[in-house]
Amino acid sequence: MLTSAFGLHMTTLPPDTNSPAAPKSYTPHLLHKFDSPAELKQLHAHLIKTNASISVLPLPKVASVCSRGRCFPYAQHIFARSDNHDTSVWNSCLRALAEGDHPIDAVSLFYQMRTSDVLPDAFTCSFLLKACVSLLDIANGKILHGVVEKLGFGSNLFLQNMILNLYGLCGEMADAMLLFDKMPQRDVVTWNTVITQMLKRGDIEGASRLFSRMPERNIRSWTLMISGCVQCGKPKEAIDYFLKLEEESGLRPNQVTVVSVLAACADLCALDLGKRVHEYSNRSGFKTNVLVCNTLIDMYAKCGSLEEASRVFDEMEGKRTVFSWSAMIVGLAAHGRAQEALSLFSSMLQDGTEPNGVTFVGLLHACAHMGLVDEGRAFFTSMTRDYGITPGIEHYGCMVDLLSRAGLVKEAYEFIMEMPIKPNGIIWGALLGGCRLHKDIKLAEQAIQHLSVLDPLNDGYYIVLSNIYAEAGRWEDVTRVRKLMKARGVKKTSGWSKITLGGGIVHEFVAGDESHPQAEGIFRKWDELAVEMKLRGYVPNTSLVLLDIEEEQKVKFIYRHSEKLAVSFGLLNTPAGTTIRIIKNLRVCEDCHSALKLIAAISGREIVVRDRNRFHCFKDGCCSCGDYW
Repeated sequence: MLTSAFGLHMTTLPPDTNSPAAPKSYTPHLLHKFDSPAELKQLHAHLIKTNASISVLPLPKVASVCSRGRCFPYAQHIFARSDNHDTSVWNSCLRALAEGDHPIDAVSLFYQMRTSDVLPDAFTCSFLLKACVSLLDIANGKILHGVVEKLGFGSNLFLQNMILNLYGLCGEMADAMLLFDKMPQRDVVTWNTVITQMLKRGDIEGASRLFSRMPERNIRSWTLMISGCVQCGKPKEAIDYFLKLEEESGLRPNQVTVVSVLAACADLCALDLGKRVHEYSNRSGFKTNVLVCNTLIDMYAKCGSLEEASRVFDEMEGKRTVFSWSAMIVGLAAHGRAQEALSLFSSMLQDGTEPNGVTFVGLLHACAHMGLVDEGRAFFTSMTRDYGITPGIEHYGCMVDLLSRAGLVKEAYEFIMEMPIKPNGIIWGALLGGCRLHKDIKLAEQAIQHLSVLDPLNDGYYIVLSNIYAEAGRWEDVTRVRKLMKARGVKKTSGWSKITLGGGIVHEFVAGDESHPQAEGIFRKWDELAVEMKLRGYVPNTSLVLLDIEEEQKVKFIYRHSEKLAVSFGLLNTPAGTTIRIIKNLRVCEDCHSALKLIAAISGREIVVRDRNRFHCFKDGCCSCGDYW
């Protein structure tokens, strides 16, 4: 009597040398009972002692157990001594190895299979291709492609799609497109595979062309284009695809589609469309999906609707993740509500949720905009000391911004010089901004020396330095900076403002824009506003126009800033009482900031502007961001 490692008893009987079948003492149940290499070896030893055929072992189970235990050489030993050379058995072993922790073992077994003169079939190739995909093994993948063609599987669509995917994943797009063009048959998976790889490489135009040629599209096809546009920085195009999906396809967006289009809405401040998608997600049963909820919080916060963001956040009670808390903290910080962000962080800790790096970016950002220097220093120390989070470049950038805004530009410079990682353009740019605010020309010149190397074609830094010189009356230096920009081929970025109407249509304005179909009405509306504003004490701040032109021209220049045009357009095209939401690529100037406070009071509207730095919520003649600094 032999007691096994499985707690069962096996009776030793004389071997039946005329049959490869298992001795009567070995039931199928027992032969499949082992779950570790040690148990397999014990069973193997017993087979040897009883002179039983090794072929009674279930080879797929051997492959699976040895793959998990990283004992593939032992499995090879068993395979080599088995007289079971049926292709289906080898395929089962290959599948177990390909889906295991070490798919390289499947490749090794395949070569052993070939030396055993076992003919592969389509299943063999599919399992091997799966292993090659897991390993990103293009060399063996190309060999296998040749095997597929030699065996006559060139018309097997499933295998061709797998090879296509492998080429794309390994960056062999030329080979992928060659295969795609030669394929005698394609299905929606084929098209989606190529589009996916194009989008991963940022080739949005190529993906769009391919998408337009698709004979059939599923929801994944549309979602790929929507998410791809968002990732490539084209949220307007993402929304266009979503609107076409609704109008033309008859398909129902899934959770991934919803998350992608909400991200596009966040980028464009398209709150009305975001609300409509939110309502759809609730009807579709996505209300409790954590990823959807987190994206909704981010979308509402970036669209300037903190009340809605808070509502979604509050309804998540019990399901919040660190991303939920962080999205809310970042949103509060961007709106200048620093104390609320800090209070929410305390609630987060009480809830038992540990912060991550994004959480601290939000906290430091809040401290920077509200001048909370001591609190910011404490958070920066705490993130490493208490939570083991190594500060990234974004955390150092927030600290430099915090110190620079607070007038501690020399301390900020020393902080940069002591950083354990190399400062980038954002770090030096934050210092430069502080130098302008506090008129430190010497440090500004040092910052621009670094920026001219790190980011030589960024016009913003040169403009800031030029403005610093202009405010100090150093006009020769202003001329020198402009000549330097011209010599280096640096072009000034045009300021633009975008407003999205209810149907998801985006309208963009640049300074002095007269090309819009409603230009005449927009300028007339602005003139009406200007008259009313002057009655309330508004005087155009022409000191911001650092050009040697007449005062009247300066006023006209100020009046044509893009956010003023966008607001005038919004007043003309939205119902009374509707909030006007605008995004701007540059910083809102001081004159526009003053003007928009008055326009909000005159129109009885709330005006939300998201610029490069922060949110400005204008209402009843005030702005939520407090003092303009």
